[in-house]
Amino acid sequence: MAKKKITDAKNPVSVVTGGAGFLGSHLVDCLLARGHQVVAIDNLVTGAVENVAHLAGNAGFRFIQQDVTEFLFLDGPVDYVWHLASPASPIDYLELPIQTLKVGSLGTHKALGLAKHKGARFLLASTSEIYGDPLAHPQREDYWGNVNTVGPRGCYDESKRFAEALTMAYHRQHQVDTRIARIFNTYGPRMRLRDGRVVPAFISQALRNRPLTVFGRGQQTRSFCYCEDLIEGLYRLMMSRGNDPVNIGNPAEMTVLEFARAIIRLTGSRSKIVFKPLPEDDPRQRRPDISRAKELLGWAPRVALEEGIVKTIDYFQGRMEDGGGGCGNFTHKA
Repeated sequence: MAKKKITDAKNPVSVVTGGAGFLGSHLVDCLLARGHQVVAIDNLVTGAVENVAHLAGNAGFRFIQQDVTEFLFLDGPVDYVWHLASPASPIDYLELPIQTLKVGSLGTHKALGLAKHKGARFLLASTSEIYGDPLAHPQREDYWGNVNTVGPRGCYDESKRFAEALTMAYHRQHQVDTRIARIFNTYGPRMRLRDGRVVPAFISQALRNRPLTVFGRGQQTRSFCYCEDLIEGLYRLMMSRGNDPVNIGNPAEMTVLEFARAIIRLTGSRSKIVFKPLPEDDPRQRRPDISRAKELLGWAPRVALEEGIVKTIDYFQGRMEDGGGGCGNFTHKA
């Protein structure tokens, strides 16, 4: 199918799979603010209606509760398909390994099929996990990764690696206009308290004055990008030219131990830090090289870590006071 010129209409139509999730719901807000008509699709396995409840009555927004691995049928034109559907935290994909593999394969196939049928531009929300436990540092888009295909994280890593391969196959064979975003650690409001990732785990533990669980000696590194910056990067990528993968993340690197101490300081917590053995295949270092994003998109993160963390703490504090999300004992993986 020949590439379709994106309509010049005042209100382009965007479909967002995973639209009730953490990042998906922020993307929906961004698109609506920029004049798009938005159809959000989510099966609510890890997403939540409350993330889009504020859009009730918005004439430009439609929500469909559906598994993206099923056939996607929509009337009318579609200009953009944003494929964000997938469990994204270790606590989820370790509990849902088969579903994670299915959404990365069958779900991506259905989303690409919709884009092909509608002549729409397609963006895959891939992940830094495709680099595995990287031997190259920082990670550039031309690094092929170091992934344990049969390890506990393999279901997520391989689902995204397959999704990237399928996306490029549709681009090459069917001329679908595709984009691939490799998303690094992202945080912000609308993450679940029991998400299992390091940011909500540390904040919820700190707000309860419970010990912060650090794996190993906490010397593994992460780079944290605020959700507002990440969504801006995704938007610019979709609107850009070029089909090669692009890293979207914050190159400001810190150790997990440094991050734990920052959370204790910013929450004013009385929490101590406790150390536990490293989980299997836990990446030792993670930091994006964003040279391509800077050159192609004119993008770089703007929100300082302390500013973003304070906003996230305020959100989680409100959730705890409302009794939402729960904050029981749990472990995390970054």
